[in-house]
Amino acid sequence: MQSPAQRPTMTQVAARAKVSVMTVSYTFNRPDRVAAPTREKVLRAAAELGYAGPNAAARSLRYGSTRTLGVVLGEHLTYAFDDSQAVAFLGGVSEVCADHGYGLLITPVTGVDDDARRVAAAAVDAFVVWTTTDDDPVLDAVIASGRPVVVHGGPARDGAALVSVDNRAAARAIGLEAFAGATRPAVLSFPLDQERRTVLAPGVDPDGVRFPVTRERLLGYRDAAEDLGLDWSSVLVGAAATNDDDEARTLAEQMLTLDPPLDAIAAMSDEQALGVLAAAAASAVPVPERLTVSGWDASRAAAAAGLSTVAQDLRAQGASCARIALGGPAEDHADRWSVVVRSSTVR
Repeated sequence: MQSPAQRPTMTQVAARAKVSVMTVSYTFNRPDRVAAPTREKVLRAAAELGYAGPNAAARSLRYGSTRTLGVVLGEHLTYAFDDSQAVAFLGGVSEVCADHGYGLLITPVTGVDDDARRVAAAAVDAFVVWTTTDDDPVLDAVIASGRPVVVHGGPARDGAALVSVDNRAAARAIGLEAFAGATRPAVLSFPLDQERRTVLAPGVDPDGVRFPVTRERLLGYRDAAEDLGLDWSSVLVGAAATNDDDEARTLAEQMLTLDPPLDAIAAMSDEQALGVLAAAAASAVPVPERLTVSGWDASRAAAAAGLSTVAQDLRAQGASCARIALGGPAEDHADRWSVVVRSSTVR
């Protein structure tokens, strides 16, 4: 990370672009007040110098810090309150912030070209980034800002710490449980890339998936299938656009109409798995006699439904992300997971 003394300055950018310092300031803070050709010239000069924009923390509190931690959420803002995984994770982050006397700023990504500049300009001392894609320009921007960055789930990047369980190993373990005895297994997956298209296809190549968490879990399920003598190219993958039980139910209903019928579905979350259970009930497919089902996260709802799942502590992971971002030592969560076997996979 660049120290303040090493960072290129607005004055240097102005000199290279042959414009005033005020024009550079407007380009980053009030772009609507700068003509497009001039904006392009300033941004080109900034890129050549490695200038990521005004240091928001310094601008907000010149001689100190903002005492605010930023969480970059690559989802609609309501996701932070509706998704049980996000709620648990943010609970851990907020607990550490409260202990350290820090505020918490959630900065959602909206999918527009201005996201990277807007997020990097947030007046925060450090960033925690919710799992994102390998090629996310927002992640590039927050790392380039020179402030501490911790990524949850992935991707692993130079200039940022990473907090994650070993998703591949955990997926292999739950896959071995869910697929045992199956001849026609399937996976209900998180999105494959930022386009978040619904996909229903056999043998999806994990190496082409842009979300590291999704990729690693697909690799683990593939490992399990191959360990059991199953051909991955025939394993159906249904990728949902969101982590939502209603959407999962709709997709699972399509999957359960296929011939020959599926006899196992490993889902990447408990919400998705609960949607599969609802679809199976609506289609009169008995679980686990004709269809085994597994989830991920060991939620209370999963326990009530007798769902086999992967247990991980997202609240603890959120707390770790926050502690590291605020200057604490690295914390390893790779092996902090376990498989919980319940009636949904016991034939």
